[in-house]
Amino acid sequence: MQKEWYVVNTYSGHENKVKEKLEMRASTMGMEDYIFRVVVPEQKEIEIKDGKEKEKIKKMFPGYILVEMIMNDEAWFIVRNTPGVTGFIGSSGKGAKPFPLTPQEADKILNQMGMSRLEVNTDLNVEDTVKVIGGPFAGMYGKIKNIDSATGLLEVSLDLFGQETNVELELSQIEKS
Repeated sequence: MQKEWYVVNTYSGHENKVKEKLEMRASTMGMEDYIFRVVVPEQKEIEIKDGKEKEKIKKMFPGYILVEMIMNDEAWFIVRNTPGVTGFIGSSGKGAKPFPLTPQEADKILNQMGMSRLEVNTDLNVEDTVKVIGGPFAGMYGKIKNIDSATGLLEVSLDLFGQETNVELELSQIEKS
């Protein structure tokens, strides 16, 4: 099983409370190995009022939070039964497990917030095999040769026409295989 991003429906306006409760429940129940990050999708907006610029944080999806987790029965139960959670998006209900966001969907949302789906020092290491999911090399597999954590760029060795070639890719263009 691998960790993936799921969308969780909450009471509107209670996103931050649900995030705190879910993080607390995950740590008290020893589920840190299954429930990793809980994110309230927000972005900063600059509002001009009375000639003054004001920075305002606006929720991108009111009533929803993102949870990075490994889906198993226990983790699913903990998230689903956290106070303020009304359910998962992508589940038909009746006890069915939800579908995760695709890597592209997760990247799009997280990149708008200045975050990344993959954490460089914990998820990716030099010599790991990755699958390219975006750009001209999509569908190819390669090995990480170098990681630049400051810029979020990776140097990946791909087999192009029988010759090993190093290409520079962004985190959003790869998926750990």
